[in-house]
Amino acid sequence: MSRPVVLSNGELHVGINQFGLVHDFYFPYVGLENHSAGKDLRHRVGVWVDGRVSWLDDGTWHIESWTAEGALIGHTRAVHPDLRVMLEFDDTVEAEISIFLRNIHVVNLADSSRDIRLFTHQAFAIGDSRSNTDTAQYLPDSDAILHYRGRRAFIISGRTGDRPFDQHSIGLFGIEGREGTYRDADDGELAGSVVEHGRVDSTLRFKLKIGAYDSKRVHYWIAAGTSIREALYVHKSVEENGLDSYLHATALWWHEWLTPVRAASERLDVSQRQLFIHSAMVVKSHIDKRGAVIASTDTTMLNYSRDAYAYCWPRDGAYALWPLIRLGYSAEPRRFFEFARRGLHHNGYLMHKYQADGALGSSWHPYVHGDTAAPPIQEDETALTLFMFGQFYDIQKDPRLLSEFYESFIKKMGDFLAGYVDEKTGLPKPSYDLWEEHFITSTYTVSVVVAALQAAADLAEDAEDPDSVVRWRTAANDIYDCAHKRLFSESTGHFIKGIRSDNGEFTPDDTIDLSSFFGAYMFGLYPLDSEEIKKSFETIRSRFFQSDSYGLPRYENDNYHRNAQTGTGNYWYIASLWLAQYAQEVGDQNLRDSILQWVGSKVDGSLMFAEQLNPVTSDALSVSPLVWSHAEYMASLLDIIDGNTHARS
Repeated sequence: MSRPVVLSNGELHVGINQFGLVHDFYFPYVGLENHSAGKDLRHRVGVWVDGRVSWLDDGTWHIESWTAEGALIGHTRAVHPDLRVMLEFDDTVEAEISIFLRNIHVVNLADSSRDIRLFTHQAFAIGDSRSNTDTAQYLPDSDAILHYRGRRAFIISGRTGDRPFDQHSIGLFGIEGREGTYRDADDGELAGSVVEHGRVDSTLRFKLKIGAYDSKRVHYWIAAGTSIREALYVHKSVEENGLDSYLHATALWWHEWLTPVRAASERLDVSQRQLFIHSAMVVKSHIDKRGAVIASTDTTMLNYSRDAYAYCWPRDGAYALWPLIRLGYSAEPRRFFEFARRGLHHNGYLMHKYQADGALGSSWHPYVHGDTAAPPIQEDETALTLFMFGQFYDIQKDPRLLSEFYESFIKKMGDFLAGYVDEKTGLPKPSYDLWEEHFITSTYTVSVVVAALQAAADLAEDAEDPDSVVRWRTAANDIYDCAHKRLFSESTGHFIKGIRSDNGEFTPDDTIDLSSFFGAYMFGLYPLDSEEIKKSFETIRSRFFQSDSYGLPRYENDNYHRNAQTGTGNYWYIASLWLAQYAQEVGDQNLRDSILQWVGSKVDGSLMFAEQLNPVTSDALSVSPLVWSHAEYMASLLDIIDGNTHARS
């Protein structure tokens, strides 16, 4: 289940599911902690009318969701044709204080006046704990419900006109045979219980008398704080200033932040502008204010897998920030590099992935690889982060960046990359590939390492460190020379996936991998007009292109989430967009435009790029949204705007 709406202020992040319900509620970090992860924790919304209740996720409503153009404000429209009721939601997370706001428009579609009762249900497992130690209480002095555990507190309230909710219920769910307090609404009435502890939830009622073809509004909010006092302060501010004022302020904040994005979009085809601007907001929504860039906050995978994507991979973060860097943003990249510096190993490399608070993320990479002991890393993540810092510095031209980051960050990574070379191959030592599957010296990693060392040498020149200039440029040139002897396969007409090492023996892996082609041309390992690049492109075209599709897998026979009917593997937006960027580089505008048109046609009305697509049904697979997919779409369009400007330049 995708998240058609994501809302964030860099501290509070809310994911709205396809039913218009809160399904992810992260605080106080984007990506950590999720207090509503899991199918039993989505916050239900229901309507009682004409003697029966219906909840938005019961399959009887017609629902569509989208995000406003130019502001991270979600819109959901839900229509129940039998009940003759329509609900319209304007949702946002306030830009500067941590509060989730819902302006709910309740419309009576019948030709007579009716008693319509709106119910909002809240369920939390505070702190990602799943333990039964939360507390919920009714606060009569504040006309609110408090959910809290430790240093996490949430105040839930709402008003219709000048009146607060008229009934409430607090109880248990998921234990002792309890389904939840939302079942208390079956008869249109709530019990009024005032406190419970354990695995607790709550429900509010707003009783509305609505005339024929008329409507009323309910203002609903959840204030978040790291203490009850803090959450109450936020709650009181909404009571005093009104929900509409915060909606307006948030719209203005996003209008201002998007100024560079809108300016760039005006140079695009009209058909591409909305998705370009939306992609920028999706990227921004996944950036924590302390620097982490989260790959995806969609937790659907937790229903059938051990983990989800709510981590900061240094590679994903670097690619996500590349469009923002090109557009002139400085605060988000700087904080990301500060975050990466805090997580840098003392030996100069970045680890697999990190939590939003900077702690090491979960990993399946071991320290022991057959007969070899080596760090459980993907070397390309260190290299790409270093390379992207060079791009950031080149655009910002701010000498303070170099003085702040050179010794503590650049030099450590440059020395690591220059020294992490296999004496027998002359190439970087094996590490995990960017797909996190194979312990190998991949063509992609080699490409990024060479580019990163060249970028580091350029930075060393500006830092007046001649010894490092020589060391890093020599290492880059040596790896470059060895790569040209080993990484292209004449038999397949494509760059090899990489070189495997086993007991001192080195064997090539000839799998056709899109990242090998992308790395080789994008990071300058081979010239665009070289025969190797041309042959590799033709191999990709002949292996994967279909007359009615420009969808590409990561590599041939990719089994990740693969359906038995899907041929060589699922389609990845990233892989297709890499080909669009190549087409732009070589001046093939027809191919470029065809790929971009195909990619744009595969997003639904919510404009969210997933990680993958089912080639048979075009259904989204894995997480949605995936920030990297949105970033590559932006990068592809910025290439058109800039005119053949790619990363290595």
